[in-house]
Amino acid sequence: MLRALIYLLPLALTIFAFIDCLNTPEDEAKHLPKIAWVFIILLFWIVGPIVWLAAGKVRHAPGGGRAPSEWRRNGRQQWVAPDDNPEFLNSLKGEKEKDESQLKDWEADLRRREEELKRRENGGDAA
Repeated sequence: MLRALIYLLPLALTIFAFIDCLNTPEDEAKHLPKIAWVFIILLFWIVGPIVWLAAGKVRHAPGGGRAPSEWRRNGRQQWVAPDDNPEFLNSLKGEKEKDESQLKDWEADLRRREEELKRRENGGDAA
């Protein structure tokens, strides 16, 4: 089992670093172009991934704390979904009122046109 771990651990580290490098935007790769980092990770099997993880990428600390649990402790609230955001809900209310008034206008216009059509039909029969 230990012999397999000697090969699997560097392989897993290489795969992780390779995928991380591919998912990193070009402007966040430090010191070298991203394509160079890909070659370093793949050619230098154990050292390449470690160097990429240590010095190859700009790492940002999460805002407001080191972890999501600290964000809650600091009183900072992150919106999880649009239906939890009061600003979004208020904008929906405004859109709903606008849509309802537009629908009433359309219905009134339709009634007016139907009455006009009936008058034409009745007026055309009498002539």
